[in-house]
Amino acid sequence: MRGSTEVAGNSHECVAPRLPAGIFSPQAGRRIAFMTAYILKRLAIGAVTLVVASIVIFAVLEILPGDPARLMLGMNTTPEAVEALRHQMGLDQPLMLRYLHWASGMLTGDFGKSFTYSSPVRDLIVERGVVSLPLALIALALSASIGIPIGVFSASRRGKASDAAVMGVAQLGVAIPNFWFALLLIYVFAVWLRLVPAGGFPGWNAGIWAGLKGLILPAIALALPQAAILARVTRSALLEVLGEDYIRTARAKGLPRRRVLLRHALRNGMIPVMTIVGLQFAYLLAGTIIIENVFYLPGLGRLVYQAITQRDLIVVESIVMVLVASVVIINLLVDLSYPLVDPRLRHAR
Repeated sequence: MRGSTEVAGNSHECVAPRLPAGIFSPQAGRRIAFMTAYILKRLAIGAVTLVVASIVIFAVLEILPGDPARLMLGMNTTPEAVEALRHQMGLDQPLMLRYLHWASGMLTGDFGKSFTYSSPVRDLIVERGVVSLPLALIALALSASIGIPIGVFSASRRGKASDAAVMGVAQLGVAIPNFWFALLLIYVFAVWLRLVPAGGFPGWNAGIWAGLKGLILPAIALALPQAAILARVTRSALLEVLGEDYIRTARAKGLPRRRVLLRHALRNGMIPVMTIVGLQFAYLLAGTIIIENVFYLPGLGRLVYQAITQRDLIVVESIVMVLVASVVIINLLVDLSYPLVDPRLRHAR
């Protein structure tokens, strides 16, 4: 009876829930510590990059010849008016003090005020960013949807006539500048077929479809050369992976060629492709000056061009720093996404 009582009593004892095995293992702790150290290191490198970039941008724009105040007022203005504008712009202050004032303002979200537009620079960036950011995203989506399938197709037919033809077209796309594509697209789709407007942007208030019609031609002009680059990179990455031992093992097991190519080879070869995609997005966001001027789009690229011609230094400095920060953030996100694509990196020490 006593033994049965003890058994019955023990049956009512609280049993602690079992945690998944390995969740607090030393190996998991090392992985977490490694990833934390890696992220902190990347953040530190990004912060140093931003500081160095801000110094270089400020110094380069300051050593440019010409007085911004005199250029803004004209050559026939009086010296008193020039000095008054210089004082208003803060150009009469020491160089180091002006840099510290500008850098500290950016940390708090105050980018200063444009003297050309008589508006805060932050408002100008937001106003023009709603054009440049969707344009870059659409162009990147088109580039990836065109370039990656073409690269996979070419790698699967290595050495054949179709491979040579596709890579020849890709080489042509890399060689031809995007503004030539832009002019050709304007002539065909806007002048000849009259399907889309030749330039300008109606604004998102006119409707999403109207806004997309205004961005589709510049997005295609930006995407085609980038798609050609992405196709070549995808082909090279796949050809390198297709020579690995585990690919030959998968083929020896009798797996279908399509499954080996898409599930095993493409996934493990996506690291260089993702790197190029991240760089392309940074380029599309920062390098649209020519395309935005060709299509007369009120984006960040056209704003930078106008600010340079008018010597509105605070606008140029702030926009370039925003673009540099976006490049640093994009590269960080791409680096952190590598383990999600390649499982081997999750278990790497």
